[in-house]
This record gives sequence, C-alpha cells and structure tokens, in this order.
Amino acid sequence: MKALQYRRVGHAPEVVEVPVPEPGPGQVLLKVTAAGLCHSDLAVMGWPGEQFPYALPMTLGHEGVGSVAAVGAGVTAVTEGEAVAVYGPWGCGRCPQCAEGKENCCPYAAGLGILPPGLGWPGALAEYVLVDSPRHLVPLNGVDPVQAAPLTDAGLTPHHAIRRSLPKLLPGSTAVVIGVGGLGHLAVQLLRVLTPARVVAVDMSKEKLELAGKVGAHETLFSDGEAAARIRELTGGTGAQVVLDFVGAEATLAVAAASVAVAGDVTVVGLGGGTLAVGFGSGLPFEVSASFPYWGSRTELMEVLELARQGAVSAHVETFTLEQAPKAYERLHAGDINGRAVVLPHA
Repeated sequence: MKALQYRRVGHAPEVVEVPVPEPGPGQVLLKVTAAGLCHSDLAVMGWPGEQFPYALPMTLGHEGVGSVAAVGAGVTAVTEGEAVAVYGPWGCGRCPQCAEGKENCCPYAAGLGILPPGLGWPGALAEYVLVDSPRHLVPLNGVDPVQAAPLTDAGLTPHHAIRRSLPKLLPGSTAVVIGVGGLGHLAVQLLRVLTPARVVAVDMSKEKLELAGKVGAHETLFSDGEAAARIRELTGGTGAQVVLDFVGAEATLAVAAASVAVAGDVTVVGLGGGTLAVGFGSGLPFEVSASFPYWGSRTELMEVLELARQGAVSAHVETFTLEQAPKAYERLHAGDINGRAVVLPHA
C-alpha cells in the first residue's frame, strides 16, 4: 500500500510503498477514507534529531477515518464495512482517567510506550491504518468522512478547551479566538453553538478573518499592536472572560495576556513556542487561569461528531490525493491553507 512517511529528520515526508498491516488479537484494520493534515505534524517534523522521540520511518496522520476492513481475534464491537473515526490520544485503558474516556489524560501511556497514530504509531496518511483497539473507534453514523477526519483533532481539541471554560462563558461574556485557521475556525463555530458569548476572532490573514466572520464570529480584528486595546474597548475596558490562543507564539500570548479579564481563562492550544508568564508581578490580571489542554476525551469526540451530524459544525476543507500530500504540507507551512487540509488516500 501507499503511505506518507517521515523518513529522515529535517527532510520532507515521502510517499512510499509499505506492506498492508495485518490485525492481531484485539486490533482493527481500517481502509482509510480520509485523513487530515495538522500544524502539529509540522512541529514534530521540525524537531532536531537529538530531540526526536519516535522511531523512523514513521507514517504520518493523526486525524483518520475509514471503514473496517478486517478485525483480529476476539474483536466483536465493530463489523466489516462500518464507517468509523479514530480517537487519537490512546491510553492504557485501565486507569481511572481511561475508564472515563479521558485517555488524553492517561498518566501511564508514555511509560508503557503507547503512542498515538501518526505520532509514533503508524498513522492514517496511508491506504490502510491499524488501530490497537475497537474502543478507539467512534461510529460516523452518517457524518461525511471528509468532514469527520479534521474533527478528530481540529474539532475535538477546541471543543475540549471550550468545555473547560463553559462556566465563564455566560450571557454578556466575551471569548477571543486568536488564530482562526484549521482549529480556530472550528472554535468560532463551537463557541456559537455551545455558549451565548460574543466571539471575537483575531488573525493576521484577511482571508482567515473573512472565513471567521462567515462561520459566526461577531467581531474580527487584525492581529497587530492594537488588537488587545481594541478587545478592551469592545468589552468596556474589562477584557475577555476567555482567550483561546491557537497560535501560541510570543506575540499572540502577549495579546492574550493583555486582553484577558480578571478571573478569566487563557487557554494555549497552539504550538508556536511562546511562553506565558504567570503569577504576581507577571502582568496578568488577578485570578486568571492558564492552561494548555491536550486533545480531548472519547465522549467529547462523540459530541463533536453529533454536532456535525446536526449541521451545527462544519470544517472548511481542501482535499488532496496522497501523492499531493507533501505539497499540501508545504502549503500548510506557508499559511496557504484556509481551514483544514484533508487527504483522500484512495482518490
């Protein structure tokens, strides 16, 4: 089968031929219908060799959906041909966090060598992908696979982040979304469907701000030295109750710190390499909470797919063949993808 692999540190990923995996006991083989590209892939491929934690070559793709092609011994929870989405942050399956479906918070996964698909385990940017357990599969039940693929991360991650702040997103509140690309444009939609908050989108791209407005942002602001002041002005000087930073660079975190309200939340999702100073004397308002959430729970993925099924959330996507995927990564790196890039391995 064909697969997109990261083979050498510092080099572009390549489409190569690899054997189709066979499911062992308890495992499920999927024929991949669609797989999303993510900025976190670029971050991983940007790590220097001495810091690279995974074995190479590595098949990329942590946003995957497909149909069940074969099952290993003992698997009865799914049937051949069933359309499913892959839940990515795999855990041990036995601890209290995993028992609640919060495998993204499993404290034992790393120590046991359990890795997500596309981030250590062979990923979904291939014609077939092997899933370690049927518990990591969520039925699509009619959701378009091209839509479902990015929702497994680009939808799940902001959904998880927003749910953490729901008690603060009351009528009259303001939520700021910094960076309205692949995750941010979905965050705008999720904020609109889950909360009564006013949504302010901030970005440096006119095209992305236009998309944010189309999908529901009440206000769109160009990300410059005046962005925080304009947010303060929009909120009568108090600032935003929740600031979600999907960039995570020094400049965007400075905007977040300068625009959050007293007792507000600053949630850092982006992998831009910036740092946020916290504590007395940091410049943050009193009682601000800062967090950096990781992916989301299996239950939350079910919720995101249900919102898509209802038509409440829709990813803006551009599709590519597997052979086009290396160029798609180049465009993603250049900021030339508006929304989310999705690869169709069998196209």
